[in-house]
Amino acid sequence: MQGVNHVTLCVTDLPRALAFYQNLLGCRLSARWNRGAYLEAGSLWLCLECAPAGICLPRQDDTHLAFTVSAAAFTVLSARLSRQVTIWKANKSEGDSLYFLDPDGHKLEVHVGSLATRLAHWRHNPPATLRDLTMPPDRA
Repeated sequence: MQGVNHVTLCVTDLPRALAFYQNLLGCRLSARWNRGAYLEAGSLWLCLECAPAGICLPRQDDTHLAFTVSAAAFTVLSARLSRQVTIWKANKSEGDSLYFLDPDGHKLEVHVGSLATRLAHWRHNPPATLRDLTMPPDRA
């Protein structure tokens, strides 16, 4: 396996979803058809696919999609988002994060950091439940 190929999110109103992902989050539109669209966010290929409201149901657990942002971008983006979205979770991670809902209730996050920064943090502040930390310190 080489990585994530694409992510598809079910939406109930394609124009509303496109406005959110393009105008608010800054995703780039690559293709659009009657019931869907392809967008790009960095290396992420994001598909929005229109479906009836009764079928398009967000998960009720902690499953979410996190977007990487720089520290500078986080400051601007989180200020803009905080005024326009519903926050679904408080940040308790080592890096700056904002957890918010899209118009269809999908759980999203903008996060400053990476797996390497998370593991480096855990090396110095191990959670009580940590069982294994296999990444060598020189990669953190």
